[in-house]
Amino acid sequence: MADLFSSYQLKDVTLRNRIAIPPMCQYMAEDGVANDWHKAHYATLARGGSGLVIVEATGVAPEGRITPGCLGLWNDTQTAQLREIAASIKAAGAVPGIQIAHAGRKASANKPWEGDDHIAEIDPRAWQTIAPSAIAFGGDLPRVPNAMSIDDIQRVKQDFVAAAKRALDAGFEWLEIHFAHGYLGQSFTSAHSNQRTDIYGGSFENRSRFTIETLEAIRAVWPENLPLTARFGVIEYDGKDEETLSESIQLVQAWRERGLDMLSVSVGFTIPETNIPWGPAFLGPIAQRVRNEAGIPVSSAWGFGAPSLADNAIRKQELDLAMIGRAHLENPHWPYFAAKQLGKDDAAWVLPAPYAHWLARYRSPTLD
Repeated sequence: MADLFSSYQLKDVTLRNRIAIPPMCQYMAEDGVANDWHKAHYATLARGGSGLVIVEATGVAPEGRITPGCLGLWNDTQTAQLREIAASIKAAGAVPGIQIAHAGRKASANKPWEGDDHIAEIDPRAWQTIAPSAIAFGGDLPRVPNAMSIDDIQRVKQDFVAAAKRALDAGFEWLEIHFAHGYLGQSFTSAHSNQRTDIYGGSFENRSRFTIETLEAIRAVWPENLPLTARFGVIEYDGKDEETLSESIQLVQAWRERGLDMLSVSVGFTIPETNIPWGPAFLGPIAQRVRNEAGIPVSSAWGFGAPSLADNAIRKQELDLAMIGRAHLENPHWPYFAAKQLGKDDAAWVLPAPYAHWLARYRSPTLD
């Protein structure tokens, strides 16, 4: 039976354990370009011992960023800086991954610690947002986006394709498409945000079209031997949970048939008025249902920060990978901590050799 510290293989990529670090936006870039903050941040996380490190949501176009501080992947300068980050992750023994994204109507926002709301339209840093329909998210994000034309849709699909090519060129070996959290991909799939009357709206089949076509286009340029994954909100907690989850599983099956290798299970966050049952590992049973019914490996990133919860989720086959986010920010060597908590005698192996050497050689109760 697999546990948290079992290796995991997907396509030609082997992870040293089932611990993955999910995308966590840093909002520290300038013009979409990674800098010394990102280099130190990702190298530190990779040294901690996880099997996979996925770089934060990276905009496929300038208007696809959540904030002006978000990473981008639409030019050579951005690609060059991300190449250094991918190399540093790999040098530390983890597999380098990246999430490519378009924020849709949630774009043009202030950084979380500067308001986490839409930038005022008169502010020169602001830009016009786009979405399937001209419907604002609401709450602190009241700006009405422009409804996308067919040409806009085709352009954004090609932006995703170009970003995927750049990610490969930068040395990333694991690609995640951000179809979750009320951003552009999720907005197309949800009737809350998609009220189009053309082939990209209306029926479930039509609302699925943008994500299916985008996935197919990316799959055509992303190597078959490397994992192609997606993050998707399979449930909204809006009172229509069974209907939404059933449709989501159908959509994930369609993605799997077109080459998706793994799904990171999340919540939709398409509307602000929901009743999410926050709690430890609350998405575990939902992820397991997606895994079983859609026939695809899954991960999830919500509430698995306690080592026993993450390990149990793997053992119970709720998850194939446990995404451990905020716990890694508190302790970049969380895998080592987890191994000790779970009674692994060979816990030091999750650390880089120099760290393991010093901890093993000079381990003493009087020095701890």
